[in-house]
Amino acid sequence: MARILLNDVSLCFRVRQARRITLKEYLVRRLYRESVNPYIDVNALRGVDLDLNDGERLGIIGHNGAGKSTLLKLIAGVYPPTNGTREVDGKISSLFDISLGFESDANGWDNIRYRGYMQGETPTSIQKKVQEIADFSELGQFLDMPVRYYSAGMMIRLAFSIASAIEPEILLIDEVLGAGDLSFQNKARDRMQSLMSQARLMILISHDLESISSMCSKAAWMDHGQIVRIGPAKQIIDAYKASVSQAPPAPGAIAA
Repeated sequence: MARILLNDVSLCFRVRQARRITLKEYLVRRLYRESVNPYIDVNALRGVDLDLNDGERLGIIGHNGAGKSTLLKLIAGVYPPTNGTREVDGKISSLFDISLGFESDANGWDNIRYRGYMQGETPTSIQKKVQEIADFSELGQFLDMPVRYYSAGMMIRLAFSIASAIEPEILLIDEVLGAGDLSFQNKARDRMQSLMSQARLMILISHDLESISSMCSKAAWMDHGQIVRIGPAKQIIDAYKASVSQAPPAPGAIAA
């Protein structure tokens, strides 16, 4: 049985106020006994409650910076919660940051193995998938080349082919449906549909509200690190659209 339970979860990042300071600034601040480069607390998530069970499909919507990707990474275990509790039953397979883990001086074949290990594969399990991944990528002899010579489109093909060669139980997806050129996108969409049908529990982040509506039974609307509303997908999407349409125009915007 797959389950995700978040109880009053918050996540706070502590970052420096400035990425770098000059020697002059350093000396002046020390002279006046000011903090040289003080920390700032960034509240990325606040009081999030979530209870998902076997068979559910949740879409997460909201504006850029609402905390959607951060929440997904917390569920995946990338970030531990600052406050609250996170409980996950079931093996998590994630599709975000799909190009993470590539070694630029290694060829495509070696990178299939390296990235596979990061996804939890063993030397035995990834070996069984290497040829299928290579065939799906359609990169052919380019797999013999170091990936530093790959174009952006070739990297996306290889990254998606590796990342999607998983056996999902809990599937977490963050905006990866637009991989590669048009012909490859059609293949990628078919692969994603297959993965979604296999998963026992799924969470999808997308700005494509039609995809959320067709693929998910529930939706969660996020704003400023909080879940504003959660419920049936169509109901939440309609409420979100209404909220966006009622938002005041940006300064300087020209009315239609």
